[in-house]
Amino acid sequence: MAEYPATPDQRYFVVRGRMWRQTNTTLDSTTPDRLISELIAARRCVRDGKEDVEKREHARERANDVKVALGERGPHWWNDGSPDYNRYLVRNTPYVDWYAILENEKQVRRFAFHTKGGVANAAPPRYLSP
Repeated sequence: MAEYPATPDQRYFVVRGRMWRQTNTTLDSTTPDRLISELIAARRCVRDGKEDVEKREHARERANDVKVALGERGPHWWNDGSPDYNRYLVRNTPYVDWYAILENEKQVRRFAFHTKGGVANAAPPRYLSP
């Protein structure tokens, strides 16, 4: 599974510039595993219930309930008064500077790969060219 960068406060992870709420970090160590197993089972029921609309809708409700229990949907799980930026583009949040640094580091690593033999005699990517 791909690793996505998590915000410094561990509330969100970022995929293609969009923020997604992380699982509640205050859950005990066994609860997330149990809930994820339930989520996988509910998703299988959604997949298998293509012919039975009622079964599929019930499975979708179960999946949503599990996502809420994990803290990924519904009310946000932190209580310090900070707003919820779930599904926001990073550029429209206070995390924009953190993400810009992260993106710059990725570009530097890509450039280093190209210039240190990662790709023989390859020119640096255009986004790093003057």
